[in-house]
Amino acid sequence: MLAPHLFENDTSLDLFVGAHQGFPDDFDIHTAPSELKKEGTDWFAIFNPKFKRQLDVSLVHTLMHESVVCCVRFSADGKYLATGCNRTAQIYDTKTGQKTCVLVDEAAGKSGDLYIRSVCFSPDGKFLATGAEDKQIRIWDIGKKRIRNVFDGHQQEINYLHFSPDGRHLVSGSDGSIGIWDMVDGTSKFLTIEDPGPLHRNAGITSVAISPNGEFAAAGSLDTVVRIWDINSGVLLMNLRGHGDSVYSVAFTLDGKGLISGSLDKTLKYWDVRKLVRCRMWLALRQKYIPGDEKGSPCMIDFIGHKDCVLSVAVSHDGQWVVSGSKDCGVQFWDAKNAVVQCMLQGHKNSVISIDLSPAGSILATGSGDWQARIWSYSSV
Repeated sequence: MLAPHLFENDTSLDLFVGAHQGFPDDFDIHTAPSELKKEGTDWFAIFNPKFKRQLDVSLVHTLMHESVVCCVRFSADGKYLATGCNRTAQIYDTKTGQKTCVLVDEAAGKSGDLYIRSVCFSPDGKFLATGAEDKQIRIWDIGKKRIRNVFDGHQQEINYLHFSPDGRHLVSGSDGSIGIWDMVDGTSKFLTIEDPGPLHRNAGITSVAISPNGEFAAAGSLDTVVRIWDINSGVLLMNLRGHGDSVYSVAFTLDGKGLISGSLDKTLKYWDVRKLVRCRMWLALRQKYIPGDEKGSPCMIDFIGHKDCVLSVAVSHDGQWVVSGSKDCGVQFWDAKNAVVQCMLQGHKNSVISIDLSPAGSILATGSGDWQARIWSYSSV
């Protein structure tokens, strides 16, 4: 059910309540008018004919790799892009597209694959954290191209990494737990899933997001549930239920009031999480809290339009766009206010496994099973 207060100063509620905001089923790029499409050598973008066009998209760089690109992540200043693939992490200059650094652990065993599942720059840009299939988290000194720390503790491969805004803590997602690692003294603690969701699957954590204020950690899981913890106390504050399949990506909105999740059920969902602060206040006052505020934070908007599993989601630096990557090989730009698909971007020849939006400007990065990472620019029209 949609909440009117979520759309203050928005008079277009009747446009999308209960409606499908995707492209018409008979939309054909070959016959579409020129103003509704943009084509490059090996990519194209199409724009929703149901709504006024608000967006332009262009390919900036294609970055070839030697294996599947599992992850992409921008530095805080947007000047660099890190990617992870089999055994190596790369860093690229986003303006020139030139590879500036290759990080490989020569001490790792040489047999078999060792995919880097997640990469993340420290806020000051001096370090890169990488999480791999060997269950280890490596902290690299980028300038020296040398490992500074190795964090052990997870029992399965590392699926996601995220630094806190102040750089003091690194948060990791794996198995059925979130690890919180202190970058100064090396200590750690783990937040664990004790209540597997409705599918009774292994509640392995696929993705992690840290709220803009650094106080809450959200995690998507194989068991369909999105969970949010208070980082300081380690208490589970919310269980968000509504997806019909595993949740593969989560991202907070820039104001911290909402959370976007993407799922193998082919949808994205927006959740109102403004009650998080109230939950923590209750915790401080009563020293107890019943986890799973399922009635308090229902899904507010469904984003429907992908033809296959949603593997990655992100929110633009200005809060205007939600962007998603999918197993259908495409990227979709959604209007964050009303879940309207503004643009469908097609260029990769395999699943779009990872996406990231630059904190410093209108730049999108995509990583795919086609052994490519791409950097795109987008702008309002």
